[in-house]
Parts: sequence; structure tokens; C-alpha cells
Amino acid sequence: MKTRKLGPHSVGAVSVGAMRLSIEGRPDRERAVQTIHAALDAGANHIDTAYAYRLPGEAQAHNHRLIRRALETWEGGDAAGVVVATKGGHLRAAEDRPGRWSQNGHPAHLKLVAEWSLQDLGVAALDLYYYHRPDLNVPYADSVGALKELHEAGTIKAAGVSNVNPEQLRIAREILGDALVVVQNHFSPAYRASDEVLRLSGDLGLAFIPYHSAEGLADLDGPARFPAFHRIAAERRISVQRLALVWELALGDHVVTIPGTSRPASILDSLQAAEDALSAEELAALNADVWG
Repeated sequence: MKTRKLGPHSVGAVSVGAMRLSIEGRPDRERAVQTIHAALDAGANHIDTAYAYRLPGEAQAHNHRLIRRALETWEGGDAAGVVVATKGGHLRAAEDRPGRWSQNGHPAHLKLVAEWSLQDLGVAALDLYYYHRPDLNVPYADSVGALKELHEAGTIKAAGVSNVNPEQLRIAREILGDALVVVQNHFSPAYRASDEVLRLSGDLGLAFIPYHSAEGLADLDGPARFPAFHRIAAERRISVQRLALVWELALGDHVVTIPGTSRPASILDSLQAAEDALSAEELAALNADVWG
């Protein structure tokens, strides 16, 4: 599989987003493990997870323990070479918002989640640890400062930030320096509030990871809103979801995608996007769908 840089790591251009294996609508444990194994067998070497990925009211770190189980039982290669990226600062089933999501960006909490994540994943240091989502009740610099301390202590090998605006990204870069290697933001043909962050991350030499990559394309009005995506997908005889990944990868060499998955067939389809390439005419048509 074609690879791209994620700080000190070289990872597949298409990697594995593991959230759907632990939240509502998730598969059973056996199929979830099979899905991860299928991705690894196909060459994936980067799994994206988070402390918060679980069902409301369930014990914390369901996704962490699932990934650990999958890596421990994988017989297709050396699991030590798989980069596992996780996140802290986002929570489910907070007392004030039962069953929903909330934030806790206090430095002490971010450090504690990192330690818990080490235990859940069974590793000596975290390959990559993100501040998951800004907590408006805590100064952003204070939260990011916790990641700096974790990096200096050797608890994390590299740091990332997620769900940020350009100002927050610049603050994180100033504090973390070269320890900051990646930004993960909501970005898709239907959601482009991260356009500037996509560009800025490239300018700063950081990887950019979009999530919800195919959002809007499968909606009932998707063919009308994004005609080029549907036309080109049909011409290539590939899924429109896979084409969305191909398009995002074409936006810059710093882009790494993490499609969500809950079935072996779906992740295998997505992984093929790493080998696809768009013609100049196709890319122009897709960009016209998105930006007009």
C-alpha cells in the first residue's frame, strides 16, 4: 500500500478508523476483530481510536481493548509495527449529559487518560496521542501543554490535535513544536469548515486526517448535490465512498484517511483507494462539485 508520513511514522495512505466498532450499531466482537485482521492482512498499519469510543453507560475503553485483542491474535505479521493513535479529552455519558458527548480538557485529566490508555492497549508508550476536542472551560494552551509534558516524559511518541480552528492549531504548534505531527478534523464534500485548517496543516508540515470523509454523498439528494462524484464512481465501477477517499488523498500529500468500518468487506473496499489515481479532468470535476 502507498504510504504517507505521520510524524515519525510511515503509514498507509488509507488507514483504519475504529470508532464504529464500538459505538451504536457496532458488530459483535468476533466480526470486529475479523474486520481489523482483514485490514492488517491487506497492508494497513495505522488504527485510529479514542478513549471515548464505547456505548453510553458502558465501561470505558471498549475500543482500546478490542484493538488490543485484535493485535494480540493477528497472525499475519508483526503487530509491533502497527501504529495505534488514540485521543483524550472527549467523553461519553458524562453526568451532566447522560448518553451524549462532553469534554474534559483539564491537564490532569488528559494525563490520566494517557496513562489509562497505556494500560488498556498494553504498551509502554503511545504511538500518537491527540487532544480530542477543545474544552471551552479550559484555556486551550493549558490542555495542549499537558501533551507537551507527556511527550517530554516519553509517555507519548508524538502528539496530535483534533477538531481545531486555525488559531488553535497555531497555538498547538507554538507549544508543541515538532512533537505536533497531525491534525484530525471533520472534513468532507458536504462539510468544508476545515478548508483553511487543511491548507494550514500542509503549510506547517503536518499531516491532515479528515473524518466523516464521505458525508453527504449517500444522502437521497447526494446524486443531485454531487453529480461528478456519482458519475465518476459509476464510470470507475467503485463505491462513491471509496471515490471520496481518493479525492481527499488528491488534495495533498499530507492527507491520510481513516474511513470508519464495521465489516471486512467495507474496509477492504476503502483500502483500495490508496492505489487509485484521478486524472486532472476528474479531479477538476470533483473539485467543482465541492467548491463550485
